Amino acid sequence: MGLIYLGALLFSLGGSVLLDWRFRLTFWRDARKATWTMIIGIIFFITWDLFGIALGIFFRGVTDLMTGILLAPELPLEEVFFLALLCYTTLNVLGAVAVRDQKRDRKVAA
Repeated sequence: MGLIYLGALLFSLGGSVLLDWRFRLTFWRDARKATWTMIIGIIFFITWDLFGIALGIFFRGVTDLMTGILLAPELPLEEVFFLALLCYTTLNVLGAVAVRDQKRDRKVAA
């Protein structure tokens, strides 16, 4: 039971990768920019989480669905994958908007 949440996050990340690949939204458009954006986003949110934990705002809920592996006090392993999914989904949405705008601009120019 301890891998269900991590498995769901990995499954969702896999779906994001497939959407990205199929529509050339993020990594298949510009891998270098996408990689740096993901790294910066994940570091930003982990830092945010660590400040929230230090201030007593954030804490880890105990559940049988998580691995129980902690990267820091109150920071579960799954949080990194959740933040990766959050950042990747945002990048894919922005990439989809850019693709839509490019198609619209080509129609207007034609």
